[in-house]
Amino acid sequence: MAERIIKLPDVGEGIAEAELVEWHVKIGDIIREDDLLAAVMTDKATVEIPAPVDGKVTWIGAEIGDTVAIGSALVRLEVAGEGGAPDAPDEDATPEQLAEAPAAQAPAAPAPRQPETADAPPQAMTVPRPAKTITGASSSAPALPRRAPGERPLASPAVRLKAREAGIDLRQLAGTGPAGRILHEDLDAFLLRGPETERKPGLAEKTGISEIKVVGLRRKIAEKMALSKARIPHITIVEEVDVQALEDLRAVLNRKPTPERPKLTLLPFLMRAMVKALAEQPNLNALYDDEAGIVRQHAGIHLGIATQTPGGLMVPVVKHAEARDIFGCALELNRIAERARQGTATRDELTGSTITITSLGAMGGIATTPVINHPEVAIVGVNKMMVRPVWDGSTFVPRKMMNLSSSFDHRVVDGWDAAVFVQRLKELLENPATLFIDG
Repeated sequence: MAERIIKLPDVGEGIAEAELVEWHVKIGDIIREDDLLAAVMTDKATVEIPAPVDGKVTWIGAEIGDTVAIGSALVRLEVAGEGGAPDAPDEDATPEQLAEAPAAQAPAAPAPRQPETADAPPQAMTVPRPAKTITGASSSAPALPRRAPGERPLASPAVRLKAREAGIDLRQLAGTGPAGRILHEDLDAFLLRGPETERKPGLAEKTGISEIKVVGLRRKIAEKMALSKARIPHITIVEEVDVQALEDLRAVLNRKPTPERPKLTLLPFLMRAMVKALAEQPNLNALYDDEAGIVRQHAGIHLGIATQTPGGLMVPVVKHAEARDIFGCALELNRIAERARQGTATRDELTGSTITITSLGAMGGIATTPVINHPEVAIVGVNKMMVRPVWDGSTFVPRKMMNLSSSFDHRVVDGWDAAVFVQRLKELLENPATLFIDG
């Protein structure tokens, strides 16, 4: 038998290190060539590492959430015979990376997940596994001993005075002192937890605590949101929009969908409205380099679309929305959103946005305060559509209404400019025929 050291390969794009986000094996597993060993994340893409040979896992070199340098020892395999050509030794590797590590001291790895399908893409988004619960299972407090009916509770005068002042009947308490005497500690505990009552099944107190390590995409989302809120002073404007005419037009356009003219949601209409509004205010289609003190206005409009995926929030990008009509926007939106949900979106499809749209659809609430996608300077949020009574000058009529919640970087966008942009969006959405006029 021979030993084979599997190192973290070069994953491209000049990456020097990657975060380990998932193990597919554990010590003692017998694996075959091309079985998945682990998954690492660079930026927003997850790369899965296959086994180059058959063998038995004898050592694992990192834990989930660790940052691993390219070329570092990742796994040791016990292989039959020579086990194929061994990996070339890493001249820069530290002695700790190449030292023999006993299996007993190796970090425990999570159990392997179900194998992927044969045609699974090499860049698949994964969902971090929740950590185990570290405290005991939920339990209910033991029932307090009951005093015989009519029996006078035992307590010192000081305890009785304290109970009277607190309005507590000592017959509700069970003492822990000698002969069941009620102590000051019993009274204090009662004041904290309230009166002891009969607990019904399923209503027991729960005391367990779970620790979930923030790794992979979840960690990157956290870092991005923290950076945005720390650096950008947000100003948010909420405006009510009458979308009755838009919804009537959308229903007509969706009667006979074709592959070239798919069914339309509200988002392609909003995308075209943003293109027209940004043509009048290019200062909002920009990225702010606050360290260099430079605002970079972009001629091309690249719309980031915040999309919820099994792995977390991602922002695929519709590039050059200014060159697409409503149906073109819909086709590209459907394509990149589906690739993001499947975990097959490329780095180019997930980067390069100049302004972002965020929508929770039917779950969108009445109003939101969207967080700007740093280093952009604006984001437009879509809220829930609902029928509301609207005064038409003589009576109230039912209309489909929706709020837009838009946030701006107040360092470079004045409140007046933000309000003008929002009002232009409102005007375009309330007159949807204008969205089909070029220019």
